[in-house]
Amino acid sequence: MTNIAHSYVVASSNNAPSLGRCGGSVAQYPQDAFHLPARRTSVPEARRRVSALLREWSADQPVRDDVELVVSELFTNAVRHTDSEKVGCELTLVGAHIRIEITDQGGPGVSAPHLQPGSVDKECGRGLFLVGALSESWGSRPAGGGRGRVVWADLPYSSHAH
Repeated sequence: MTNIAHSYVVASSNNAPSLGRCGGSVAQYPQDAFHLPARRTSVPEARRRVSALLREWSADQPVRDDVELVVSELFTNAVRHTDSEKVGCELTLVGAHIRIEITDQGGPGVSAPHLQPGSVDKECGRGLFLVGALSESWGSRPAGGGRGRVVWADLPYSSHAH
């Protein structure tokens, strides 16, 4: 079993309203991040890491299933459609939502992910439809440093009592 290091994010005052406040002070949010080589064999490893983390966070089974599927789809897209050497995955728990962020290193001609008409009927190309169906919202933005993209998705989160 892999040891997973946890960190906490403190919201800055300029984004605190969107993240929520707790008791008059900015709340801390559980977070985990890792990088893996940009290879197809890294996709199941990303799933295993995410699954272990969500079990530690006491996520309900349907939440674990949905988050694992979204991570798999977005990680696969980063491996398949970019020239990345590594792909990053970050999960942040914010209240009743979990934010997934997959970061690639881009490449020549790499554009923002988008749904392609008719791709739901094809073997390849269903991933973003699944991401959209399971997520409350999703999108992408340029990664820090000007190279690559961050593709993010917000999913509902629920946990069972310890």
